[in-house]
Amino acid sequence: MLPASLRVWLGVSAALAASVLVVLGVLYAGDSEPGTMDARISAAVDGAGPPWRHVAEATDFLGEPVGAATLVGATVTGCLLLRRPRAAVLVVAGVGLAVGTARLLKPLVGRTIHGDGNLSYPSGHTAFLTAFALVVALLAAGRLGFGRTAGTSLVLAAGLVAGAAMGWAQVALGAHYPTDAVGGWCTALAVTPATAWLVDRAADAGRYQPR
Repeated sequence: MLPASLRVWLGVSAALAASVLVVLGVLYAGDSEPGTMDARISAAVDGAGPPWRHVAEATDFLGEPVGAATLVGATVTGCLLLRRPRAAVLVVAGVGLAVGTARLLKPLVGRTIHGDGNLSYPSGHTAFLTAFALVVALLAAGRLGFGRTAGTSLVLAAGLVAGAAMGWAQVALGAHYPTDAVGGWCTALAVTPATAWLVDRAADAGRYQPR
């Protein structure tokens, strides 16, 4: 699930993403107001009107339970039909651990938006869609036999596009600060490659039969 040719660069990207995630978490811990950069970006995209608001709402739906379950369920079904159970496990584990990590971090950071009960950092929606895109891109890179440069470019580009799309939607709808979206993107980028590596290790260990 994590081709050997991609491990080094995706590992470096994951380490950098984890560093950014921690730095932003420390910087905005306990805050309930946007930072300077948050305010500037939000002023440009917040309160989008039709038709962009409809696009934002449709994108946001992909991170909601029904939309997320539909995406994951369809992808898992496709993997099983292609007789790729390891890929199916990665789809579930990759997005599950990314979203789970985001949920665990929210009360630790304690950043809120629109009231004390709305924990915002990092964005779980952004973490979900980014992780989903990363997993699908990893599967495609392995299936197509891409080398280091092409494979890494595909995976990172897919994660960037998905994260940017969901991050924009969350900011446009006023659900998150821009830095929350960056945190969600970094969460997925840090967690997903590690999850793929763990799935490979577990599957390979299960196939090993000592004599």
